[in-house]
Amino acid sequence: MKAFLLALSVAAAPAMADIITVPAAGSVDETMTALEAAVTGAGATVFARVDHAGGAQSVGQELAPSQLLIFGNPKLGTPAMQADPLAGLVLPLKVLVYQDAEGSVFLTYESVDGMFEGMAIPDDAPVRGMMAGALKNLTAKAAGQ
Repeated sequence: MKAFLLALSVAAAPAMADIITVPAAGSVDETMTALEAAVTGAGATVFARVDHAGGAQSVGQELAPSQLLIFGNPKLGTPAMQADPLAGLVLPLKVLVYQDAEGSVFLTYESVDGMFEGMAIPDDAPVRGMMAGALKNLTAKAAGQ
């Protein structure tokens, strides 16, 4: 019975997504502001800027600086959702900017291939390359690279 439960728990565990991490030169706030400027400068729309540390503080808890930017561009997202409506579960795009225990700041996001894994979006679909390129360029710019 224990072996069955172990096998069931392993099968039910979510797969670890491909995460891309980019070191940043500034603070979380500075890096997030630079990312937001890069996103809007590229013609995309910022839907939300979530301050995780601020949320923790609002309930009397502590969390290292951490912010999430949610953004997108219908020119890229629409073809993905036309190919597979489930793409709407992973879009719009998201980038997390956080400070680790040593004080270093990073931008991190899920790879496009990881986001669309198992979806009916062909591996060679142009939207994959465009989104991957946009994420790479925007995070590099925000990181000060």
